[in-house]
Amino acid sequence: MSQAPELEELVLAAQFPTAQHAQWQELVAGVLRKSGRLPADFDGDAAGKIATKTYDDILVHPLYTRQDAAPAAGMPGLAPFVRGSRPEGAVDTGWDVRQRHAHPDPAAAKKAILADLEHGVTSLWLVVGDAGLPINALADVLDEVYVDLAPVVLDAGPDFLAAADALLEVHSDKAVPASAVGGNLGADPIGLFVRTGDDHPVADAVQLAVRVSGEFPKLRTIVVDALPYHQAGGSDSQELGLSIATGLVYLRALTDAGLTVEQAADQLEFRYAATADQFLTIAKLRAARRLWARVLEVSGAPAVPQRQHVVTSPVMMTRRDPWVNMLRTTLACFGAGVGGANSVTVLPFDDAIGLPDAFARRIARNTQAVLLDESKVAGVIDPAGGSYYVERLTDDLAHAAWAFFQETERMGGLLPALVNGLVEDRLGETWARRSKNLARRKDPLTGVSEFPNITEKLPVREQAPAGPSGGLPQVRLAEAYEELRDLADEQPQRPKVFLATLGPVAAHTARGTFAANLFQAGGIETPNAGATATADEVAEAFAASGTSVACVCGPDTLYAERVPDTVRALRAAGAKKILLAGKGEYEGVDGYIHIGCDVLTVLRDTLRTLGVGA
Repeated sequence: MSQAPELEELVLAAQFPTAQHAQWQELVAGVLRKSGRLPADFDGDAAGKIATKTYDDILVHPLYTRQDAAPAAGMPGLAPFVRGSRPEGAVDTGWDVRQRHAHPDPAAAKKAILADLEHGVTSLWLVVGDAGLPINALADVLDEVYVDLAPVVLDAGPDFLAAADALLEVHSDKAVPASAVGGNLGADPIGLFVRTGDDHPVADAVQLAVRVSGEFPKLRTIVVDALPYHQAGGSDSQELGLSIATGLVYLRALTDAGLTVEQAADQLEFRYAATADQFLTIAKLRAARRLWARVLEVSGAPAVPQRQHVVTSPVMMTRRDPWVNMLRTTLACFGAGVGGANSVTVLPFDDAIGLPDAFARRIARNTQAVLLDESKVAGVIDPAGGSYYVERLTDDLAHAAWAFFQETERMGGLLPALVNGLVEDRLGETWARRSKNLARRKDPLTGVSEFPNITEKLPVREQAPAGPSGGLPQVRLAEAYEELRDLADEQPQRPKVFLATLGPVAAHTARGTFAANLFQAGGIETPNAGATATADEVAEAFAASGTSVACVCGPDTLYAERVPDTVRALRAAGAKKILLAGKGEYEGVDGYIHIGCDVLTVLRDTLRTLGVGA
């Protein structure tokens, strides 16, 4: 019998020479030289010129290779749990789809809850008390809910003891065995202090946890809620560091009350925000598990993974063009799922407007259904594992968060750091940096600061009950722009800025579009002159526009020739203020708009000139 011929190994792209990192660097340098961002004789790290920094000053490179590999992340389901809390990931069951309900009307809440459970939701997050459902309505609202199959997580604020008793009574009335009772009673006195500034004894939550721990093995009592830090404008490492500091306060109190470290850790569920930056979300959740595993390791319980409830960021939600929020929450949900969250809540797209309607809740839950059932996001164990970028970002974020956590510990722990103002100061510094980038549109907001629709008709929603306040501030990225939009909408006639376009349409389209986009972000209408050949044509169109502010728009090649005459003609036609799209120094021009300018300042000043207080 003849021997079978030996097959040659198939090497993909073998016919091409192996690419070297230096070659890629030179290609990057070539593009940057061509664009004018590098001098012709530059001979350094070209890729470093296009690296970016996060708000934690972590440098994000445009390309990651084996040389950027982070320390080994371990295996899924094993400490330090970077790669997930379970060996099998979420492959078999998917993550827990948790919908939030805060409608104060028990009948409306009951109807919405049943609709959610019938269409894919697997657990409930109920806001009860002054900010949501009446506590005495819990039994009626959950009357038709199989609470052993759909666990309930409470958010009762200062009334968590009464709410816990009411929920446990529901389980008792339904004859649910103690071994089958799940969910979380939602006690979080530290979170209440952060949100309200009012002191709430940790001892009350600890006593409840001690009682629950011995009787209900699957029920958790305490939420370590990091959302208040996120909503105060904090960065990812600050959110992480403060969550670990909060968890440590509870861990110490619970063990001092007699629970073992394992029992105490089992009483905690951590709540984090997921943003539209999917990679930072993935890295944040992986880093969170690593950080908490380190705390438990030195506490003597290395085998207890952190349990994570992840909520799509309320900070990123907009009231204007709210339908874009569907895209933001999809990205955030994807990041949460890939990052290994145990439970995920997608906020409805109209969350910043008021109480969601049935359509908004449907889209929220179907976002998760698409990612789970159609996209199979949970079908792979730790899909981000092995990515040089994600592993390095996880490691960098963990170190930054640990450093901030240690800073709070040096002050005596989280509570002294809160009382002494360290936390508020650090979060405020981050928000100030972010606000500056928002004002300059370095951090763009689609539908708000970029590509606004000033003729949109916003959906009308019932006002949501007021949540806790008085502690750390609660911010949204879009709020400064939306205040200006509201102000412009309130006027009897919409304020206008006339675009004094120079030359043919093709010549002024780029800057005309840029200017229109900028002014409309403040609710300002932007009529334009169209194609023009003379200053008199521009001035005539301006006079007919009914405004007193003009912005000259055209190519640099026409500015030197036509701007002086155009400015004089506009002044003669009654222009109080003349801006110019571009950079330079032109006589008679009051200001300039360009990429990187302070858009919010331009908008406020323009509205004031138009007689609109801003």
